[in-house]
Amino acid sequence: MTSQTIPVEPFDLVVFGATGDLCERKLLPALYQRQRAGQFSEPTRIIGSSRSELSDDQYRSFALDAIKAHVAKAEIDNRELDRFLTRVSYVSADATTGRGFKELKAAIGDSANVRAFYLAVAPSLFGSIVAQIDAHHIATPTSRVIVEKPIGRSLETAREVNDSIGRVFDEARIFRIDHYLGKETVQNLMALRFANALYEPLWNSAHVDHVQITVAESVGLEGRAGYYDKAGALRDMVQNHMLQLLCLVAMEVPASLDADAVRDEKLKVLRALRPINQLNSERVTVRGQYRAGASNGGAVKGYLEELGNGGSDTETFVAVKAEIGNWRWADVPFYLRTGKRMATRVSEIVIQFKPIPHSIFGDAAGRIFANQLVIRLQPDEGVKQWIMIKDPGPGGMRLRQIPLDMSFAESFHERNPDAYERLIMDVIRGNQTLFMRRDEVEAAWRWIDPIHAAWEERSQSVQPYTAGTWGPSASIALIERDGRTWHESF
Repeated sequence: MTSQTIPVEPFDLVVFGATGDLCERKLLPALYQRQRAGQFSEPTRIIGSSRSELSDDQYRSFALDAIKAHVAKAEIDNRELDRFLTRVSYVSADATTGRGFKELKAAIGDSANVRAFYLAVAPSLFGSIVAQIDAHHIATPTSRVIVEKPIGRSLETAREVNDSIGRVFDEARIFRIDHYLGKETVQNLMALRFANALYEPLWNSAHVDHVQITVAESVGLEGRAGYYDKAGALRDMVQNHMLQLLCLVAMEVPASLDADAVRDEKLKVLRALRPINQLNSERVTVRGQYRAGASNGGAVKGYLEELGNGGSDTETFVAVKAEIGNWRWADVPFYLRTGKRMATRVSEIVIQFKPIPHSIFGDAAGRIFANQLVIRLQPDEGVKQWIMIKDPGPGGMRLRQIPLDMSFAESFHERNPDAYERLIMDVIRGNQTLFMRRDEVEAAWRWIDPIHAAWEERSQSVQPYTAGTWGPSASIALIERDGRTWHESF
């Protein structure tokens, strides 16, 4: 079966931070792939903007190099690449002084295209950029703005960021992007739950023992030392990516796929999370920081050595036992863990079902394992349902655990679009389903802030772990004291 690509209406996308890492690695390759897929209508334009003084041709050369570096060689279609580059232009502008915004307005002109502004810059510049857009009357009543995480570093600062954007764009035109929500498998989680009669009746505390969500990275700081040491794993990963995944697992069935219907249900989950504070943080959270070890096939430095700072207490690993205070999930723990320099790069969700109440097979049949549903987000996207079957052969009743395995690469013999491709096209369509609403962002911070406060109040320091492992031993104790264990059959 071949998926159908539906063209979007013509648009003008202005990318601020157009010479930055995000634009180079993700945005330009994603936009080229949508060109190659035939999704652009005429006269779509892509306008890059940053403080660097570049001509159109110089920026097209930058875009060409970015695409060749970050798109597979087999996916380079020279004809489509040339067509893509003709859409690209550049205007130098500085949001702190207003320089260049008059020229940017002239470059856009009176186009009737859908107009979107992508703020691929540090959050400290969000307010300045939207203020200049407003002061120079560049936005139309239907223009959209796309902002990347982090939306602040606390509830208070998140409100400040949201206020600064909201003074120019109303909520219906603000698209807060979380690229995890654009992953094919994440969206398939909703399809598994709500398009099949098999799972939803079992998706509750009567049948689910616990849920695990792991987002593990094998890399270290990768040039993000300045940002990361101020943020840490809790703010960088848990507050957004992991809580969004938790919401999709735990939310009630929305009335429809309407954006607000989905986001209303996610918000209820965030508001139902049981508080973690000074009373329980040491029991339900673990902080870690990697030391020198082996990762990605070679020796690597520890966090402090990479940072060049011997005194940082920033966590590069977090494990949390979260609980949701509602009827569906009463007494079902959600174990979250994320970290850098871990044993391998993997993101997955494990739904661990309860064991059968009674075995009729006897000891000779072997151990009966409880069913698991494993949803792999990256790499090798797919879904596995682990079940028990009889081991084939005449040797009596012997049981074996096997997976019903659906690999996306094997099941769908076509390219799987990157998350940014899908999300940018959703912005042009005006579909906010996969984007965070303001009250979601602030509800997440409302749960995260007391955890940080508890760590500081109780001096809960980071625990060391060797690079290339699965984090501090305390994270193993966190789950094993409940009689459970981390899923690690990667």
